[in-house]
Amino acid sequence: MKISRRTLLQITGVGTAIVAFLPRMAFASPNSLRTVRTGVQPGNKTRLVIETSQRPSYSLSYPTNQIIITLSNTSANANLVPALASGTIVRSITQAQVGDKLQIIANLSKPVSGIPKDQIMVLSPNGDNDYRLVLDFVAGQSAPAVAETNKQTQKTAPAKKYIVVIDAGHGGKDPGCIGKNGTKEKNVVLSVAKKLKTKLDAAGFQTYLTRSNDTYLKLAQRASIGEKKHADLFLSLHANANPSRAMKGFSIYTLSEKASDEEAQKLADSENAADKIEVDGFEQFSKDIRIALSALQQHAVAEMSVEYANGCAKQFKTMKITQQPGPDVRHAPFAVLRSTVPGALLELGHLSNAEEEKLLNSSAHQDKLVNAIVKSVKSYNFDV
Repeated sequence: MKISRRTLLQITGVGTAIVAFLPRMAFASPNSLRTVRTGVQPGNKTRLVIETSQRPSYSLSYPTNQIIITLSNTSANANLVPALASGTIVRSITQAQVGDKLQIIANLSKPVSGIPKDQIMVLSPNGDNDYRLVLDFVAGQSAPAVAETNKQTQKTAPAKKYIVVIDAGHGGKDPGCIGKNGTKEKNVVLSVAKKLKTKLDAAGFQTYLTRSNDTYLKLAQRASIGEKKHADLFLSLHANANPSRAMKGFSIYTLSEKASDEEAQKLADSENAADKIEVDGFEQFSKDIRIALSALQQHAVAEMSVEYANGCAKQFKTMKITQQPGPDVRHAPFAVLRSTVPGALLELGHLSNAEEEKLLNSSAHQDKLVNAIVKSVKSYNFDV
């Protein structure tokens, strides 16, 4: 696991280092800009450090003689005076507020075509410093030119094989929701999960299924598979049901100890009830791990999960997939999402709605769902 994505907790007296992480909340409050400074690094590199109160979610662009760093959900700091060191290629730094996003514009004396990912770091608070986005760069090309024959491959496959664990909900003695015409949730989501694995593998990701057949797994078992595989992203696939047969559409959820609304809480209660179907031979988390899970009140995994979930909702809507009325992303205490891995629970539609029951059984609609999820995974910033 990458330190930038995890908090490690050493619990003495139990003989092991336990990696445990429970988001304090899934609602990201506005971030604030603390300081901006530059420096010189070995190899004549310029270092740009952007310090923020919370872990930054960012994107980079490279207009002529500029680097623009766009920070999501961040407010400008009108009182900030950038600390610019001599000997760098940064001439000046300005700020621009664009809606809820803050653009930090570094004006350069020489052009920079890009910054390699291994020259970008997000550092956690340390002493007097808050979160720091650190960029090291030099003028000119960021990397050797790529041969024409390899360009298409680079567009479709990530440079690193990021690991995605796909969880097909329910299974075995737990059928999940059952539609009016007998469609079982466990079968629909397994079919989608297998298709999703095939597409993500082809796109260059390394994927694992929590189940590849009609098997029942406890929720903690599913979450632990994400941990054991050192996953970068965990996706739990489900289909919904509602007392109103007219209700339809997808919905996306992330983990929070407090549900965002009553409906989200009811759904979490329903999904968590799967663990009431007992199965022998599974050892529950030890008391020490459960204490750690409840004690670590950090933001990072929650924020990364919300970032993915928002991107996924956007792709679903772009693909014209019907959305359940309400917010793009909701939050609730889903047991299957309790881990150190950023993730989301995707309700792909309503089996209680006759129209969507037919769609969810349709191979073409399943492919549409899969394509939207693949696009959301490919556009997710794994390196933050």
